Order: sequence, then C-alpha cells, then structure tokens
Amino acid sequence: MYLSTIDRPHAGDDATKPSRRNVFFLLSGNVFALGAVSLVTDISSEMMTAVLPVYLVVGLHLSPAVYGVVDGTYTGATALLRLVGGYIADLTRRRKFIAGMGYGLSAAAKIGMLAVGNSVGAIGAVIAIDRTGKGLRTAPRDALITLSTPPQLYGRAFGVHRMMDTIGAFAGPLVALGILAATAQAYDAVFVASFCIAVFGVFVLVLFVRDHRDEQPSKGTVSPSALGGLMRMAPVRRLVAAACVAGMVTIGDGFVYLLLQQREHLSVSWFPLLAVGTNLSYLLLATPLGVLADKVGRLKVVLGGYTALVLVYLLLFGPFGGTALLLVVLALYGLFYAATDGVLMALAGPVLPESLRTTGIALIQTGQALSYLVSSVLFGLAWTVWGPASASRIAAVLVAAAVLVLGLLLRGIPATNGSGTAEEQA
Repeated sequence: MYLSTIDRPHAGDDATKPSRRNVFFLLSGNVFALGAVSLVTDISSEMMTAVLPVYLVVGLHLSPAVYGVVDGTYTGATALLRLVGGYIADLTRRRKFIAGMGYGLSAAAKIGMLAVGNSVGAIGAVIAIDRTGKGLRTAPRDALITLSTPPQLYGRAFGVHRMMDTIGAFAGPLVALGILAATAQAYDAVFVASFCIAVFGVFVLVLFVRDHRDEQPSKGTVSPSALGGLMRMAPVRRLVAAACVAGMVTIGDGFVYLLLQQREHLSVSWFPLLAVGTNLSYLLLATPLGVLADKVGRLKVVLGGYTALVLVYLLLFGPFGGTALLLVVLALYGLFYAATDGVLMALAGPVLPESLRTTGIALIQTGQALSYLVSSVLFGLAWTVWGPASASRIAAVLVAAAVLVLGLLLRGIPATNGSGTAEEQA
C-alpha cells in the first residue's frame, strides 16, 4: 500500500500539521520504500555479521586487540567514502543511483565470502568491500528520507525507517540459524542465501524508491569551497563534533556480545541470538522514541539513549548475572540504538541546506565512523592489557562524560528550519 504512493508532502500543506490519529499516514511512501530496502538488506547482512565475532575470536583464536582492529575496519575504514558518496550525490542529484551502487557492492561482497576461506586478511578485504557499499549508500538514503519528509516529522520518519531496518536485523540471525540447522552447519549455504536476499533488496530499490531529482545545482553550490562553507556553520560544526565524541566512546556490538558470552559461559551456537535480543528491543522502541523525540525534543532522547549505554557497560560486570542480566542488557542496548541512531540524523536534517543535504549527513557520519575505528582499537587493547572488566568500566565512565559534552554541543540545535535557513541560524 505504502510503496504505491511515493509523493512527498510539501512543507506548506495542511497535511504537515499532524494529528494524533493520522501522524504515520502523513509520512511519504518513499520512507516506507526505503525502509523495505533496508529491511531486506539487513536480513542479508545480519545473517553473516551475527556470527562473525565468535567466529573470529573463538574459531580463529584472534586476540581481543586484533579483533578490535577488524571490528573498527568493519565500520570505520571506508568512512571517507561516505563523504565522497554524499558529495557526488549532491553534485549529480542522483541520490538513488549512488545508494543503489552501495547496495549492489554490498551484495557482491556476500558472495565473496565463499572464496576467502579462513584467511583473516581475505576476510578483512571482503568486510572492507561490504563496508564500502554501506559507506556509499547510507548518506544518500538518509538524505532521501529528509527530502521526502517535512522537518517537523523527521523524528517519526527516521523512527519508522529504523524500525523497518531493525526488522531485517532481527530476522537475519534467525534465518542464518535456520539455514545452518537445515544444512548441517554449511556456512556456504548461508553466504549464498545472503547474496540472493541482498540482490532482492537492490530490486526493491530500483522498482519502488523514487529519487528526489530537483533542479541541477547552480554553479558553485556544490563544490569543495561550499563544503568548507558548510563547516563554517555553527550548528553543523557542533553536530560533527558531537558525532565524533559519540563514536569515540562507543564500543562495537561484537565486544558487548563477547563479554556477555564469556561472563555467562554461553554456548557458541546461541551467540547470534544476542543480536536478536538487541534488535527486538530496537524494533519495538524505534518508532515510539522517534515520535517522543518530535514531541519533547530530540536532544533529550539522544542523551537518554547514551545514559542507557552507560548502564549497559556497567552491567556487563555488575552485581547480578544469569537470564536477568541478559534480558536487561539487551533491552537497554536496543533502547540506546533506538534513541540515538535515527534521532541524530533527525537533529541534523533541519540545519543542513537542501543543496548539500547528503554531503552534510555524510560529513557527520564520517566523523562518527572514524572515531569508532579509534574506539574499537583502543577498547581491544584495553581488554588485552587490563582485562574485560576494567575495560568495560572505563568505557562506562567515558560515555557518562560524553553525555555532558553532547548536551553542551547539541543544546540549541533547531528542530525545524521553518524560522530561517541553516545559514541564517549559524
């Protein structure tokens, strides 16, 4: 139903004044179409990534320090491509095409896992290709969401998209476990199925997502000097700085799940279900927290999310264990993602000029990804030198400090651009 109605609501329409009864129906069909693409793609991605940490650390006996390098590479090594993809998308106004290239590259990487065997270097190369695809597609996709949605509904739009995305992330590990059970642990079958599902996601993008093909930008509107002008805007500088702080204090999901697995002595076969628990919490909370962010303020929701992350890190070696620990940690971890992922992009949307919307989003995401690369390496070293308990408690202290810093950096970021352009607000 939603995929057949892709028209974008206009900011001046009466429809952009939401009521309690019709708020979700005001969202453009493009938001739901992009959510469907992300849902399918995340099934494919999570089929592989849910088992990757335990495969590398338990199966290949990598040290936490080496795993930290691999994990950081997974998110941060191709971060600059986010900026390149965003810039090209703004310059050509072909955001759907650039996003499609990213989705296609990630699909190709899935089949590459069949050829790499147990070589850590080759696995790292395939991961880099997959993340290159993610780096290219993320900013154009998020820009299309903002360009298909009135500013006062950004929180809802990103909440709905992230909810659909997380349905795929929730299903992916379960699909992988089902395939492994049916094929007597044949990982090649998982890789082939993951590739086929990823290709289907590309087809959904081509058939149902409409580009926002506005007029070509006037000369000089999208240029390296214009990018410098973007960074001269005070709200943009604060958003980039906040993203860097957030990335620097966030450790990878794999570390969190490995710590839970080791503390609770979980069977390796149950490891993928930890990601399922987090994604279930994220799935249930993404849309409600997006709506809440539009009502009470996006900054409050973001800070609440990082407060939940502090509790996650403290509880990893806290006073209680067992099933209660698993349930509480995974619920809080999903809450953290639901309160921060899409909501941070909703904060960014109103302050970025439309001509450089994709580039601006990519700039923020690049800062966060590069900081995350450093964070993963440092946490892996801290685990190796001081042990997992000390490392996780240090991480909790750093996140608590980051909550204060984020509050200062993001205070006063406008919720809509209705009172003026981003340039006027700088």
